Amino acid sequence: MQLMSSIDHYENFPVASWLCPAHLRPAVLALYHFARTADDLADEGEEPAHHRLDALGEYRSDLQNCLSQTGTASVQWPHVFDRLQDTVQHHTLPAQPLFDLLDAFEQDVVYTSVGQGYRNRAELLDYCRRSANPVGRLMLHLYGVSDAPSLIQSDAICTALQLINFWQDRAEDLRRGRDYLPQGHTLQEELRFARELMQQGAPLVHRVKGRPGWELRAVVQGGLRILEQLEARHATADHAQLTRPTLKKTDLLRILWRCIRM
Repeated sequence: MQLMSSIDHYENFPVASWLCPAHLRPAVLALYHFARTADDLADEGEEPAHHRLDALGEYRSDLQNCLSQTGTASVQWPHVFDRLQDTVQHHTLPAQPLFDLLDAFEQDVVYTSVGQGYRNRAELLDYCRRSANPVGRLMLHLYGVSDAPSLIQSDAICTALQLINFWQDRAEDLRRGRDYLPQGHTLQEELRFARELMQQGAPLVHRVKGRPGWELRAVVQGGLRILEQLEARHATADHAQLTRPTLKKTDLLRILWRCIRM
């Protein structure tokens, strides 16, 4: 996982990092392409909402076929589901996180199409439970980590990353008619909440051993560094004018030092 993209939702897969164990790279790539393609169906281009939902429905059907013993090959997305099927079978991956991701994409299309926001933080966290947490749980499964405390900490990290992604892209989301800020909450409150979640999940770095553990350190510290930049900016800028922070070489050195000290 590249430090520069450690807080981008589907860039959280360590697809290009030397820290990712070589024997797991095909599986990680298969999961990445599954999530990335679904994200594109939900978010890219100018298709109306009903076309996006139809495409996601077909994608869901292909996933069901992929996971069944007698399922037929995907016609539209064979490059996604052929590899995903091999990965699921080889690593005995749970199916529910994959369907949860599609649930979240479909919800995002519906909410965006009608300009619906989130009434409270609990509703937003339920979205994160399906849009972000499955990624961490699938990765932990690949790493052979399945105890309850680790899953809870993984959920905290993934939800924090999703929230950070919302807040760093807030200006662009507002221009596209999306507002993830819960009603009655301020951005400052939500930045603080994201930091608390990340800190709650941070002990997971000591449960995940070897190179994946260092990968996770980079994710946590990269997210925290982005939060620092967002916290410094939000008080002096209109939300509609905020730009996505960019990590520079000095930031990467700081992140590396913090990784070592964890």
